[in-house]
Amino acid sequence: MSAYEAEVSDGAAASPYEHEVKAFLSEAGVPVPRGVVVRDLDFGPARELAEPLVLKAFGPGLVHKSDAGAVALGLTYEELGAAAAAMASRLEVAGFLVEEQAEAGVELIVGLVRDPGFGPVLLTGLGGVWTEVLRDTALRLCPISEEDARRMLASLRGTELLYGHRGGPAVDMDAVVKLLMTVGGPGGLWERLELGEFELNPVIATPPGVIAVDARHLPGESPAPAPHREPADFLPLFQPRAVAVVGASATRPNFGNIFLGFYQATGIPLVAVHPAAAEVSGVPAVPSLARADVDYALVAVPAERCAEVVRQAYGVPFVQVMSGGFGEAGRTDLEDELVEAAKAAGTRLLGPNCMGVYCPRGRQTFVGGGLGPAGPVALISQSGGLAGEVIKVGERRGLAFSRVVTVGNAADVTPAELLGWLARDEETRAVGLYLEDPRDGRELYEALRSMDLPVVLLVGGRSGQGQEAAASHTGGLVSDRRIWEAVAEQTGAVLVSSQDDLIGVLAFFQAHGSRVTSGDGVLVIGPSGGASVLAADAFDLAGVRLDALPGDALDELRGLGVTASGNPLEVPVGPLGRASLVPEVISALARRRPYRDVVAHVNVQAFFTYGDAAEPLYAYARAVAGAQAALPGTRITLVTRNGECAPAGVEDEVRRIAAAAGIPVYRSMEAAAVAVAAGGRYGAA
Repeated sequence: MSAYEAEVSDGAAASPYEHEVKAFLSEAGVPVPRGVVVRDLDFGPARELAEPLVLKAFGPGLVHKSDAGAVALGLTYEELGAAAAAMASRLEVAGFLVEEQAEAGVELIVGLVRDPGFGPVLLTGLGGVWTEVLRDTALRLCPISEEDARRMLASLRGTELLYGHRGGPAVDMDAVVKLLMTVGGPGGLWERLELGEFELNPVIATPPGVIAVDARHLPGESPAPAPHREPADFLPLFQPRAVAVVGASATRPNFGNIFLGFYQATGIPLVAVHPAAAEVSGVPAVPSLARADVDYALVAVPAERCAEVVRQAYGVPFVQVMSGGFGEAGRTDLEDELVEAAKAAGTRLLGPNCMGVYCPRGRQTFVGGGLGPAGPVALISQSGGLAGEVIKVGERRGLAFSRVVTVGNAADVTPAELLGWLARDEETRAVGLYLEDPRDGRELYEALRSMDLPVVLLVGGRSGQGQEAAASHTGGLVSDRRIWEAVAEQTGAVLVSSQDDLIGVLAFFQAHGSRVTSGDGVLVIGPSGGASVLAADAFDLAGVRLDALPGDALDELRGLGVTASGNPLEVPVGPLGRASLVPEVISALARRRPYRDVVAHVNVQAFFTYGDAAEPLYAYARAVAGAQAALPGTRITLVTRNGECAPAGVEDEVRRIAAAAGIPVYRSMEAAAVAVAAGGRYGAA
């Protein structure tokens, strides 16, 4: 530990001055300007410095020196005294830092801030006066890799400035990357500093290298390390031997009775917990959880009584508290008491303020209407209501679930724990996450990094600021939205912005998750020139490039009756058309260029406006299914535009035909574009 680190750690320098920070940086290998510190207005030592000079006052409260008028540039040695006297007359000054003025170059910002959920975060971007104006920055969680550093710089809107814009010289990119690694890489400054906020702004990048001309460090308290916890076996949570429901009434039906009904419909062994009744709603009852031989208990009693109930759960592996009125309502005392009760009973707590678990294989449910088919898609959600919607709407669109779990306040069982277990679950091939406050952000980040399965991430409340008050530009530029974008970028998770896209991308991974693709392009093919133009816009908005068709395929396409030559490719598809035409066109193009994805779209409305039978549409779906079978190295996606124009049951049959071939189906080109883009990002990661 350096003298600087020891001093800050001991609290002797609650807000160290710039020259102290720069001395520490210099020891760490970060280039800083040559300078001297003057405390008594004797500027004799500054004669050793090369003009022009920079004068900076330092003292209590001088955080933003430029705003306070505590900086003067371009001075000669003779001008230092007068400039210093003027500053001292207006400001509370403890001394002055005199430095050699750095040569002009591209100004960057490099900063660190400790996010409350995810820990140390590195920020870089255009700095100096442009930081607040352009807000052209990139974030990554520490530690970063060299690839992270280069991707951060490449993502900036102003990245061309670094490479010599309009004939200007390129900066030393290796030096910029080295600086980012020194600050945010393994063993970097982020590990050594007591982090509140740390900022180098500006860093001037030039062809010879980089130099940090301003530095600021506001120490903060390091959080206590998270307690070690052995990995839990969550199988009894999803597939319990038996279930207990606490809180159902023998006289006045309530939520507990509703859940008894749900479980009765699944046929799982079931017991009610009631202090007096021998049975509730036809379910045998016991007086307390201590008498219930179950793997899972649902508690639906008022918040004030929940801890008392949970203390009786000896021998019950998992207790879910459905009741609200805890931390989310400002009653952290009740939540703490509940967690302690679970520890005392030796049980794991799900919730509170959550709906429970859905697992068709385990006859677990918190939604009515019966169990859907068991499948490969898992979901972890902080919202029970949203999870219920994803289950019902997702199953209607062909999703089949392996495990769904709602965590509510996540006071004990956390999303990160569950994600780690699902990564090893043989029944799960894709995971969706809906989160608002992950509680265990760093643990969640590490779990995401270790996942070999595709993960789709939907986050609520991303528009809020992660830092309510920030003394540096870095703190002000780090928002919840940008943190989650960095998490997705570094872990390979797919970040979506709506519930519909969460369902759509999960459907894509359910169909194609294990398919190995051999190509790198995307082809969109279907009828209607206008629809093709709009399709191009949709894929462009989703970040998917549609490359030109192979030139040597045009003659063969004309032989098939296709005269268009663009991508999206217009091909006649309708009730009077040849169902096999689209597969033939796909085959002709795929022989010349392997495609990663092919999106086939069809106007369902045309089949029932210019015809009156569904069979031609089914024939088209079967033909596309055949194309998928013939091209195992390409992922085919089907879009049934205007599907609401079909009679009842027609869309379901088209989905059934497509699902049997491993093809996801979407109603809009926009939804398909988001899903295809997600598949491409996951493949690249």
